[in-house]
Amino acid sequence: MASAAPAQEAMLAVRNPRTGQADYRLAVSSAEDVTAKAARLREGQQRWAALPLEARCGVMARWLGEVKARAAEIGEADAVDTGGCHTSYLQGFITLANIGGWLEDAPKALAAYRVNGTSAVMPTVEVRSELVPYALVGVISPWNAPLMLALLDAVPALFAGSAVLLKPSEVTPRVIEALFETVRAVPELAAVFDYVSGGGEVGQQVIGQADLICFTGSVPTGRKVAVACAERLIPCFLELGGKDPAIVTETVDLERAATAVLRGAVYATGQVCYSTERVYVHRSVHDAFVAKLVEKARAVRLNAENPRAGHIGPFTFAPQAEIVRRHLADAVAKGAQVLTGGEVEEIGGGLYMRPTVLTGVTHAMEIMREETFGPCIPVMAYADTDEAVRLANDTQFGLTASVLAGSEEGALAIGRRINAGAVFLQDTFLTFGKMRTIGTHSFGFSGLGGSRTGPESILRFVRRKALMTQHGPVADIQDDHHLGQKPAGPAA
Repeated sequence: MASAAPAQEAMLAVRNPRTGQADYRLAVSSAEDVTAKAARLREGQQRWAALPLEARCGVMARWLGEVKARAAEIGEADAVDTGGCHTSYLQGFITLANIGGWLEDAPKALAAYRVNGTSAVMPTVEVRSELVPYALVGVISPWNAPLMLALLDAVPALFAGSAVLLKPSEVTPRVIEALFETVRAVPELAAVFDYVSGGGEVGQQVIGQADLICFTGSVPTGRKVAVACAERLIPCFLELGGKDPAIVTETVDLERAATAVLRGAVYATGQVCYSTERVYVHRSVHDAFVAKLVEKARAVRLNAENPRAGHIGPFTFAPQAEIVRRHLADAVAKGAQVLTGGEVEEIGGGLYMRPTVLTGVTHAMEIMREETFGPCIPVMAYADTDEAVRLANDTQFGLTASVLAGSEEGALAIGRRINAGAVFLQDTFLTFGKMRTIGTHSFGFSGLGGSRTGPESILRFVRRKALMTQHGPVADIQDDHHLGQKPAGPAA
């Protein structure tokens, strides 16, 4: 009898955002692939976690060298995936900073979390702590900034002693293969770091195998991830985007404010979770601010002819262009005016949109309530600070916000009243400033769980166990009835 033919591997066609053509084929991992890789990583993790932290750091330092040798190649792959923006070409070097930063921060952060001393309640008991890493961390990462957002969680998890199974977006898979060429060059790291490929069903399989999940993406998908993790009683850390406001006061330097708002709104075609998506400007300077903003917006160039020469690129994910188009159509139908931009342009097969400034917007419009994720800048006038704060906080999100005022003190006073995990004062787009400095938490629907920035973000991947030694006499069950009683004595 002839043997059965092997099952044909499922493949996905991957679109090039600059040409609109499917020029890459992605092998879809089967459920058996995910299970087998998870089992292999768990086995490797036992050896990895048993290594002293200094030894793990040594392995990660060798990986740093491999990434350095291929940094430009990694950036090129990221640029093909995303359509090319300035940050894409720097992704290899951003990865170097990520690994190098944790080489310095991981030992200090983990040491600060350890306890070795005497119980404050039982003086005869010595308390020592042990940090136990989660064996297998699953990372499900998005299509925008595909390498940076995958490694934001994966790198500290590896330093903590976990193994990591990554499921990158099927929209932007090229850069992940470029990265794993460096991983395979370090066998000890390859034993605890691997990836699987495919769509949402593969992500579900990762959730079914992991001990902890880090997810970056949309609110609807994040809800599904949270429910799946809850059913398994495993922790999950979610970053789910935002609808980030900027407040511009009447005392502001309008030139500075317009420059900051424009960059914060349209950098990377607005496909950034902390992009500025709503702008509130004091009524007395609204028209002057809008005039400057429109002037600056019209000077921004697309990178259609040369990805290294323009300012903003195409939509990485074609369906996102339709979401932006829908938000704009809804706004115009409800009375908004588009002052510049506003059209999805197909150039060479890529889908582009120039910076789009809108006025006459209200909170009845989708573009002021839902995440747009495009280069749109809706501007709304406000009468006083209380109204500006109320409008900024009128959202289900709470990732970041910005305040631009005539003085730092004025900006700080307003910033303290805004519900967001990070508030940028006198600028926009300052998230990189907190990476190795401070951890923050999301408000509202923007996320769930501990911070993914700051040295303490590594603590997401370890559990602290207490080892308690009794140096005094043990308690006697026959004496327990005396506990809590007053000594006997003569009646008062």
